[in-house]
Amino acid sequence: MATSRDEARVNGEVVIGRAADEAALARFAASASADGLRLVVGALITDGAGRIYVQRRSLTRAVFPGCWDLVGGHQEPGETITQALAREVNEETGWELTSLGPVVEVLDWDAAGARRREVDFLVTVSGDLAAPRLEASKHVEGRWLSATELNVLLEGRRSDDRWVHEVVARGFELLSTWSPT
Repeated sequence: MATSRDEARVNGEVVIGRAADEAALARFAASASADGLRLVVGALITDGAGRIYVQRRSLTRAVFPGCWDLVGGHQEPGETITQALAREVNEETGWELTSLGPVVEVLDWDAAGARRREVDFLVTVSGDLAAPRLEASKHVEGRWLSATELNVLLEGRRSDDRWVHEVVARGFELLSTWSPT
């Protein structure tokens, strides 16, 4: 994971803790492509009660099997970042993306032989928040976390793999100052 929080400024416009407009997100996506990286989007879904939704990956997943993770995935050809995020949220939960908040994380990483550039956002959704529709082959469980339950995100991970834990912790910090519109 090459990019740290202090290096999170990309093209001077996608910055952790701030919302990014569509033009800045398009430039961010173009930079990933120019650098030969596959773009990944992630959603820290909030419920309006101060909680963030996470889901456990199935044991058959090639990357991070059995681990808690964010909702998200790879951008498909022709999609904007917002469209990719909306599609991933709907595919993985059945919910509809309603608002895109501040950027929570920006980083380059690789796993299973693929190099990726990821951007994660605080978001709100609509739908039955008590009953997500999980993709059975990909996720086995979903849950809403409060800020005091962060340690559950360390289950199944190596002791040096605290990334999801740290991103969700940062999401809770940003949630305290973000008012969805």
